Amino acid sequence: MSHPPTGHPRTPNPPRHEPDPPRDLVGIGIGPFNLSLAALAHPLTELDTAFYEQRPGFDWHPGLLIDGTTVQVPFLADLVTLADPASPWSFLNYLKARDRLFPFYFAERFRIQRAEYDAYCRWVADNIPGLHFGHQVDAVRFNPERDVFEVDFTQLDSDGEAEALGRTYTKNIVLGIGTAPYVPDPLKPLVEAPGVPVVHAADYLAHRETLLAAEHITVIGSGQTGAEVFLDLLRNRPAGHEKLHWIGRSEAFAPMEYSKLGLEHFTPDYTRYFHALAEPVRDHLVTAQWQLHKGIDADTIAAIHDELYRRTLHGGWPDAVLTPGVRVRTAGRIATTKVELHLEHIQQNTRSRLTTDAVVLATGYRERPLGRILAGLDPYLRRDSAERPRVDEQFRLVLDPSVTDAGCQVYVQNAELHTHGVGAPDLGLAAWRSATILNSLTGKEPYPLPDRTAFTTFGLDPQAQIPQARQARTLTPLVEGR
Repeated sequence: MSHPPTGHPRTPNPPRHEPDPPRDLVGIGIGPFNLSLAALAHPLTELDTAFYEQRPGFDWHPGLLIDGTTVQVPFLADLVTLADPASPWSFLNYLKARDRLFPFYFAERFRIQRAEYDAYCRWVADNIPGLHFGHQVDAVRFNPERDVFEVDFTQLDSDGEAEALGRTYTKNIVLGIGTAPYVPDPLKPLVEAPGVPVVHAADYLAHRETLLAAEHITVIGSGQTGAEVFLDLLRNRPAGHEKLHWIGRSEAFAPMEYSKLGLEHFTPDYTRYFHALAEPVRDHLVTAQWQLHKGIDADTIAAIHDELYRRTLHGGWPDAVLTPGVRVRTAGRIATTKVELHLEHIQQNTRSRLTTDAVVLATGYRERPLGRILAGLDPYLRRDSAERPRVDEQFRLVLDPSVTDAGCQVYVQNAELHTHGVGAPDLGLAAWRSATILNSLTGKEPYPLPDRTAFTTFGLDPQAQIPQARQARTLTPLVEGR
């Protein structure tokens, strides 16, 4: 349920009276990461918090909730468990509340379906107070006279139209505005034009029937999403008449790095190590480590091969072309019903043209720029050599001391890939990051966090000491006769 705005409406000449006392925390955006923060903040009754989201309700990649697709992390990577296993907002407690705990126990699923993760998050969002959906944050400013942030917002009606204006005050802000679908420049004119279906995978399910009705379909993007879309299309096309192309820039349809030691790149230990590296080294690593987060799940690769192989059982090969190492140079329309893609093979240095009737862009997402929301704070922001906001180890934007000395901080969630590494968008670090933020914000330790989380020691820094092994408790021996 949407709550009414708090604070004072913005009017040309507001009456003079004492403003409301500032909140402790205002969250901007309610995706999984800020929802995690809200869930862990909920039992901290001394905190006055509010979270604002312009959408009418919680949804998590609704266009990609394809039947059978799973979250790429274990169910323990829910909103809270890795920081507080006893939290009432855990996935297991969600199952218990829905009388589904025993079925889940017998299902023996370590990774849950995306639709189930979305339903779990909706359950949390529906039951935690202080979440204000249908509220668009318009501006953030620092008020040096009161040493607080001012957050202006617009309350939206059910049609997304402005209904009321409001303002609230806070000492701390957490930005969790998420990512936006990325469309490469050569394809932007096609997406924006009517007619031939050229859609980003983020909207795949909304256009699925139209796509399946097309004579020929091309999927662009060789990561997990491209693989899932290609598999779903393949399973729903007639054998021998699939008429599918799947292309991507990477050198291969490569599996995601999922070895146990490889996964330690998604631990707090590696995040701290990465943060301490020099900026040029960090920038190189983000690009070089693509297979840690942009590869394809091995089960999905196996399912694609199994489906293609099944279609050869009675002779012949499926009419499906899978070509990695290809980039789209330009694209154009042919009449009003087809698209022509101008392709270049990166290794062969050869070019060709592909005519298709529909295109799905599995070209990923990019961090939403913080500039619009933080325009009012721009004079206080400290930036790196590439003009990106600097973020400290506790996920705080580095601001001018005139702001931070006043006890005001701006935290970020999933906007720190350049400073914290590949774990920034990973759901498995959500609870730990939220707990880190709350520990920093309160100046206490409501969520004790582990000193060590990986067997790998990532650097030779002598300050990175390995914690001593815990001493086993001495047990009192039983004495006969007592």
